[in-house]
Amino acid sequence: MNLHGVLLPLTTPFDGDAVAPARLGAAISRYETHGVTGYVVLGSTGETALLDEDEKIALLSAAREAIPATKTMLAGVGLESTAATVRLACRAAEAGADGLLVLTPFFFRSRMTADALVRHFTAVADAAPVPIVLYNVPAHTSLVIPPTVVETLARHPNVIGLKDSSGDVPWMLDVLGRVPADFRVLCGSATAFLPALVSGAVGGILAIADALPELAVRLFQCHIEGRAEDALHLQKALVTVTRLVLGSHGVAGIKAVMDLRGLAGGDPRLPLLPVVAAERAALAGEIDRLVALRVLDRVRI
Repeated sequence: MNLHGVLLPLTTPFDGDAVAPARLGAAISRYETHGVTGYVVLGSTGETALLDEDEKIALLSAAREAIPATKTMLAGVGLESTAATVRLACRAAEAGADGLLVLTPFFFRSRMTADALVRHFTAVADAAPVPIVLYNVPAHTSLVIPPTVVETLARHPNVIGLKDSSGDVPWMLDVLGRVPADFRVLCGSATAFLPALVSGAVGGILAIADALPELAVRLFQCHIEGRAEDALHLQKALVTVTRLVLGSHGVAGIKAVMDLRGLAGGDPRLPLLPVVAAERAALAGEIDRLVALRVLDRVRI
Protein backbone atom coordinates (compact mmCIF):
# COMPACT_ATOMS: atom_id res chain seq x y z
CA MET A 1 0.00 0.00 0.00
CA ASN A 2 1.56 3.26 -1.14
CA LEU A 3 1.43 6.14 1.35
CA HIS A 4 4.27 8.19 -0.13
CA GLY A 5 2.96 11.47 -1.52
CA VAL A 6 -0.27 13.41 -1.23
CA LEU A 7 -3.50 11.65 -0.30
CA LEU A 8 -6.76 13.59 -0.51
CA PRO A 9 -9.27 13.40 2.36
CA LEU A 10 -12.36 13.47 0.17
CA THR A 11 -15.23 15.75 1.07
CA THR A 12 -18.70 14.22 1.21
CA PRO A 13 -21.15 15.42 -1.46
CA PHE A 14 -24.73 16.04 -0.40
CA ASP A 15 -28.00 16.48 -2.29
CA GLY A 16 -29.89 18.59 0.19
CA ASP A 17 -29.26 16.70 3.41
CA ALA A 18 -28.84 13.30 1.74
CA VAL A 19 -25.42 11.91 0.90
CA ALA A 20 -24.77 11.71 -2.84
CA PRO A 21 -22.21 8.92 -3.35
CA ALA A 22 -22.66 8.94 -7.13
CA ARG A 23 -20.96 12.35 -7.26
CA LEU A 24 -17.68 11.03 -5.91
CA GLY A 25 -16.68 9.54 -9.25
CA ALA A 26 -16.59 12.88 -11.06
CA ALA A 27 -14.46 14.46 -8.34
CA ILE A 28 -12.01 11.56 -8.29
CA SER A 29 -11.59 11.62 -12.06
CA ARG A 30 -10.62 15.30 -11.85
CA TYR A 31 -8.14 14.65 -9.04
CA GLU A 32 -6.54 11.79 -10.96
CA THR A 33 -5.03 14.30 -13.40
CA HIS A 34 -2.94 15.87 -10.63
CA GLY A 35 -0.75 12.96 -9.53
CA VAL A 36 -2.16 12.22 -6.10
CA THR A 37 -1.13 9.00 -4.37
CA GLY A 38 -4.53 8.07 -3.02
CA TYR A 39 -7.61 9.06 -1.08
CA VAL A 40 -9.09 9.03 2.40
CA VAL A 41 -12.84 8.48 2.65
CA LEU A 42 -14.64 9.31 5.90
CA GLY A 43 -11.94 11.53 7.34
CA SER A 44 -12.57 14.71 9.32
CA THR A 45 -12.86 16.68 6.08
CA GLY A 46 -15.43 14.13 4.90
CA GLU A 47 -17.70 15.16 7.83
CA THR A 48 -17.60 11.58 9.07
CA ALA A 49 -18.91 12.59 12.51
CA LEU A 50 -22.15 13.67 10.82
CA LEU A 51 -22.74 10.43 8.90
CA ASP A 52 -24.48 7.21 9.92
CA GLU A 53 -22.94 3.81 9.28
CA ASP A 54 -24.96 2.95 6.18
CA GLU A 55 -24.09 6.32 4.63
CA LYS A 56 -20.44 5.64 5.32
CA ILE A 57 -20.51 2.26 3.60
CA ALA A 58 -22.33 3.71 0.59
CA LEU A 59 -19.64 6.37 0.24
CA LEU A 60 -16.84 3.83 0.58
CA SER A 61 -18.34 1.56 -2.06
CA ALA A 62 -18.83 4.41 -4.51
CA ALA A 63 -15.31 5.71 -3.93
CA ARG A 64 -13.76 2.28 -4.41
CA GLU A 65 -15.51 1.94 -7.78
CA ALA A 66 -14.03 5.26 -8.91
CA ILE A 67 -10.53 5.00 -7.42
CA PRO A 68 -8.07 3.11 -9.63
CA ALA A 69 -6.91 -0.18 -8.18
CA THR A 70 -3.35 1.16 -8.27
CA LYS A 71 -4.24 4.01 -5.90
CA THR A 72 -4.57 3.73 -2.13
CA MET A 73 -7.94 4.11 -0.42
CA LEU A 74 -7.96 4.63 3.34
CA ALA A 75 -11.22 4.60 5.30
CA GLY A 76 -11.77 6.57 8.48
CA VAL A 77 -13.30 4.18 11.02
CA GLY A 78 -12.53 5.65 14.44
CA LEU A 79 -15.55 5.65 16.76
CA GLU A 80 -15.94 6.02 20.51
CA SER A 81 -16.29 2.37 21.45
CA THR A 82 -13.76 -0.28 20.54
CA ALA A 83 -16.52 -2.69 19.48
CA ALA A 84 -18.12 -0.15 17.13
CA THR A 85 -14.73 0.70 15.63
CA VAL A 86 -14.00 -2.97 14.98
CA ARG A 87 -17.40 -3.47 13.35
CA LEU A 88 -16.95 -0.47 11.04
CA ALA A 89 -13.37 -1.51 10.29
CA CYS A 90 -14.55 -4.89 9.06
CA ARG A 91 -17.33 -3.36 6.96
CA ALA A 92 -14.93 -0.81 5.47
CA ALA A 93 -12.50 -3.55 4.47
CA GLU A 94 -15.36 -5.44 2.82
CA ALA A 95 -16.21 -2.26 0.89
CA GLY A 96 -12.69 -2.18 -0.54
CA ALA A 97 -10.55 -0.10 1.81
CA ASP A 98 -6.83 -0.85 1.55
CA GLY A 99 -6.20 0.50 5.02
CA LEU A 100 -8.01 2.09 7.95
CA LEU A 101 -7.48 5.47 9.58
CA VAL A 102 -8.34 5.05 13.26
CA LEU A 103 -9.11 8.11 15.37
CA THR A 104 -8.52 8.19 19.11
CA PRO A 105 -11.66 7.82 21.25
CA PHE A 106 -12.04 11.12 23.04
CA PHE A 107 -15.43 11.59 24.71
CA PHE A 108 -14.01 10.23 27.98
CA ARG A 109 -10.67 11.88 27.27
CA SER A 110 -9.61 12.08 30.92
CA ARG A 111 -9.79 8.27 31.03
CA MET A 112 -7.89 7.76 27.77
CA THR A 113 -4.67 6.82 29.49
CA ALA A 114 -1.72 5.31 27.68
CA ASP A 115 -2.91 1.84 28.67
CA ALA A 116 -6.47 2.51 27.48
CA LEU A 117 -5.23 3.77 24.11
CA VAL A 118 -2.87 0.83 23.63
CA ARG A 119 -5.64 -1.63 24.44
CA HIS A 120 -8.10 0.10 22.10
CA PHE A 121 -5.80 0.32 19.10
CA THR A 122 -4.45 -3.19 19.68
CA ALA A 123 -7.96 -4.64 19.70
CA VAL A 124 -8.78 -2.85 16.45
CA ALA A 125 -5.49 -3.92 14.83
CA ASP A 126 -6.02 -7.53 15.94
CA ALA A 127 -9.49 -7.66 14.37
CA ALA A 128 -9.03 -5.50 11.27
CA PRO A 129 -8.70 -7.42 7.98
CA VAL A 130 -6.44 -4.69 6.56
CA PRO A 131 -3.68 -2.51 8.08
CA ILE A 132 -4.45 0.45 10.31
CA VAL A 133 -3.00 3.95 10.52
CA LEU A 134 -3.23 5.80 13.84
CA TYR A 135 -4.84 9.24 13.71
CA ASN A 136 -3.66 12.04 15.99
CA VAL A 137 -5.87 15.14 15.64
CA PRO A 138 -5.98 17.13 18.90
CA ALA A 139 -7.83 20.05 17.27
CA HIS A 140 -10.94 17.83 17.19
CA THR A 141 -10.29 15.50 20.10
CA SER A 142 -8.34 17.63 22.60
CA LEU A 143 -6.26 14.49 23.02
CA VAL A 144 -2.65 13.88 21.96
CA ILE A 145 -1.40 10.32 21.55
CA PRO A 146 1.70 9.98 23.76
CA PRO A 147 4.80 9.16 21.69
CA THR A 148 5.38 6.15 23.95
CA VAL A 149 1.98 4.79 22.88
CA VAL A 150 2.90 5.16 19.21
CA GLU A 151 6.21 3.42 19.97
CA THR A 152 4.37 0.46 21.52
CA LEU A 153 1.74 0.20 18.78
CA ALA A 154 4.34 0.45 16.01
CA ARG A 155 5.49 -3.04 17.02
CA HIS A 156 2.10 -4.49 16.08
CA PRO A 157 2.31 -6.11 12.62
CA ASN A 158 -1.02 -4.59 11.54
CA VAL A 159 -0.22 -1.00 12.62
CA ILE A 160 1.70 0.48 9.71
CA GLY A 161 1.68 4.21 10.27
CA LEU A 162 0.38 7.41 11.77
CA LYS A 163 -1.38 10.51 10.50
CA ASP A 164 -0.47 13.50 12.64
CA SER A 165 -2.64 16.58 12.24
CA SER A 166 -1.29 18.43 15.27
CA GLY A 167 1.24 20.51 13.33
CA ASP A 168 3.61 19.91 16.25
CA VAL A 169 6.86 19.05 14.49
CA PRO A 170 8.84 18.39 17.72
CA TRP A 171 6.15 15.85 18.71
CA MET A 172 6.53 14.20 15.30
CA LEU A 173 10.31 14.12 15.67
CA ASP A 174 9.89 12.43 19.04
CA VAL A 175 7.69 9.78 17.39
CA LEU A 176 10.04 9.31 14.46
CA GLY A 177 12.89 8.71 16.87
CA ARG A 178 10.97 5.86 18.50
CA VAL A 179 9.44 3.90 15.61
CA PRO A 180 10.97 1.50 13.07
CA ALA A 181 12.18 2.89 9.75
CA ASP A 182 9.31 1.23 7.87
CA PHE A 183 6.64 2.85 10.07
CA ARG A 184 5.10 5.52 7.85
CA VAL A 185 4.29 8.93 9.29
CA LEU A 186 1.96 11.21 7.34
CA CYS A 187 1.45 14.92 7.94
CA GLY A 188 -2.14 16.08 8.31
CA SER A 189 -1.35 19.76 8.76
CA ALA A 190 -0.71 21.73 5.56
CA THR A 191 0.98 24.54 7.48
CA ALA A 192 3.62 22.05 8.65
CA PHE A 193 3.86 19.95 5.48
CA LEU A 194 7.39 20.81 4.37
CA PRO A 195 8.89 20.75 7.90
CA ALA A 196 7.24 17.35 8.39
CA LEU A 197 8.70 16.01 5.13
CA VAL A 198 12.15 17.28 6.04
CA SER A 199 11.77 15.59 9.44
CA GLY A 200 10.96 12.21 7.90
CA ALA A 201 7.25 12.12 7.06
CA VAL A 202 6.58 10.16 3.86
CA GLY A 203 3.65 12.26 2.67
CA GLY A 204 0.55 14.15 3.68
CA ILE A 205 -3.21 13.85 4.01
CA LEU A 206 -4.13 17.48 3.54
CA ALA A 207 -7.63 18.98 3.55
CA ILE A 208 -6.52 22.05 1.58
CA ALA A 209 -5.40 19.72 -1.23
CA ASP A 210 -9.07 18.92 -1.93
CA ALA A 211 -9.26 22.45 -3.33
CA LEU A 212 -5.62 22.95 -4.37
CA PRO A 213 -4.33 19.49 -5.34
CA GLU A 214 -1.69 20.75 -7.74
CA LEU A 215 -0.09 23.01 -5.11
CA ALA A 216 0.30 20.22 -2.56
CA VAL A 217 1.57 17.69 -5.11
CA ARG A 218 4.06 20.18 -6.55
CA LEU A 219 5.44 20.91 -3.08
CA PHE A 220 5.96 17.20 -2.46
CA GLN A 221 7.68 16.76 -5.82
CA CYS A 222 9.99 19.71 -5.15
CA HIS A 223 10.95 18.17 -1.83
CA ILE A 224 11.79 14.72 -3.20
CA GLU A 225 13.70 16.28 -6.10
CA GLY A 226 15.82 18.34 -3.69
CA ARG A 227 14.48 21.71 -4.89
CA ALA A 228 14.46 23.21 -1.42
CA GLU A 229 13.94 26.86 -2.45
CA ASP A 230 10.96 26.03 -4.64
CA ALA A 231 9.47 23.82 -1.93
CA LEU A 232 9.83 26.60 0.65
CA HIS A 233 8.15 29.10 -1.70
CA LEU A 234 5.18 26.76 -2.10
CA GLN A 235 5.03 26.05 1.64
CA LYS A 236 4.75 29.77 2.39
CA ALA A 237 1.84 30.04 -0.02
CA LEU A 238 0.24 26.97 1.51
CA VAL A 239 0.42 28.47 5.01
CA THR A 240 -1.38 31.65 3.98
CA VAL A 241 -4.21 30.01 2.07
CA THR A 242 -4.68 27.24 4.64
CA ARG A 243 -5.04 29.72 7.48
CA LEU A 244 -7.67 31.66 5.57
CA VAL A 245 -9.64 28.69 4.26
CA LEU A 246 -9.42 26.18 7.09
CA GLY A 247 -8.50 28.41 10.00
CA SER A 248 -11.45 30.72 9.40
CA HIS A 249 -14.04 28.40 7.82
CA GLY A 250 -13.16 24.73 8.25
CA VAL A 251 -14.85 22.20 5.99
CA ALA A 252 -17.23 24.86 4.66
CA GLY A 253 -14.23 26.85 3.44
CA ILE A 254 -12.74 23.84 1.65
CA LYS A 255 -16.04 23.13 -0.08
CA ALA A 256 -16.44 26.78 -1.07
CA VAL A 257 -12.98 26.93 -2.67
CA MET A 258 -13.71 23.65 -4.43
CA ASP A 259 -16.79 25.31 -5.92
CA LEU A 260 -14.75 28.33 -6.97
CA ARG A 261 -12.32 26.03 -8.77
CA GLY A 262 -14.99 23.97 -10.52
CA LEU A 263 -14.74 20.95 -8.22
CA ALA A 264 -18.34 20.92 -6.88
CA GLY A 265 -17.83 21.04 -3.14
CA GLY A 266 -21.36 22.05 -2.19
CA ASP A 267 -22.61 22.86 1.29
CA PRO A 268 -21.64 21.00 4.45
CA ARG A 269 -24.25 19.13 6.50
CA LEU A 270 -25.94 20.82 9.44
CA PRO A 271 -24.99 21.80 12.05
CA LEU A 272 -22.05 23.06 9.93
CA LEU A 273 -22.97 26.22 8.04
CA PRO A 274 -21.85 27.22 4.55
CA VAL A 275 -19.77 30.36 4.01
CA VAL A 276 -21.70 33.56 3.32
CA ALA A 277 -21.31 35.72 0.19
CA ALA A 278 -18.72 38.10 1.67
CA GLU A 279 -16.60 35.17 2.90
CA ARG A 280 -16.81 33.48 -0.49
CA ALA A 281 -15.62 36.71 -2.15
CA ALA A 282 -12.60 36.81 0.19
CA LEU A 283 -11.77 33.21 -0.69
CA ALA A 284 -12.04 34.01 -4.39
CA GLY A 285 -9.66 36.90 -3.88
CA GLU A 286 -7.11 34.58 -2.26
CA ILE A 287 -7.28 32.20 -5.20
CA ASP A 288 -6.78 35.12 -7.60
CA ARG A 289 -3.75 36.18 -5.54
CA LEU A 290 -2.19 32.72 -5.81
CA VAL A 291 -2.74 32.74 -9.57
CA ALA A 292 -1.09 36.16 -9.81
CA LEU A 293 1.87 34.80 -7.84
CA ARG A 294 2.02 31.86 -10.28
CA VAL A 295 1.60 29.41 -7.44
CA LEU A 296 -1.55 28.24 -9.22
CA ASP A 297 -1.70 28.13 -13.01
CA ARG A 298 -5.37 29.03 -13.24
CA VAL A 299 -8.39 29.77 -11.09
CA ARG A 300 -10.45 26.75 -12.19
CA ILE A 301 -9.17 23.24 -12.74
